[in-house]
Amino acid sequence: MSTEQLIINVRKAEASDSDKIWILMKELAVFEHYIDSFAITPEIVLESGFKKSPPDFYSIVAEHDSVIVGMLVYYFLPYTAQNKPSIYLKELYVDQNYRGQKIGEQLMVALRTEAENNNCGQIKWTVAPWNEAGKKFYERLGANENTEWLNYEWNISK
Repeated sequence: MSTEQLIINVRKAEASDSDKIWILMKELAVFEHYIDSFAITPEIVLESGFKKSPPDFYSIVAEHDSVIVGMLVYYFLPYTAQNKPSIYLKELYVDQNYRGQKIGEQLMVALRTEAENNNCGQIKWTVAPWNEAGKKFYERLGANENTEWLNYEWNISK
């Protein structure tokens, strides 16, 4: 991509976006090194994000010339100690051919607006410790690293 600023349309995702969202989710799984355990399909995206009521997740997409070039997946944490909901940002990804165009920032601003519109007190997320570019990006937006809590996982296999 050239360094000329692109005209990007940021909007809430629609069911017809499911296939492209899935492609970006898969690209993120490769980027973040969990493609071996990636079990999402386009049908799961459609069913879980758009047909199910309420949906398991929500999504915001960024388009350039009607092509989806970035996506953000989130869900609400309705109950918190602050008696305000929070948003948990699960995935943020911009197609590598469109990086450096402030698309990630536009997606995050749209998420912040969504949080404000839903009376949320926080937006939370995790970043891989090796993802230096991601950490710098979030810090540029004014986010702070939370070092008060450690992440734990309890894997349940069947």
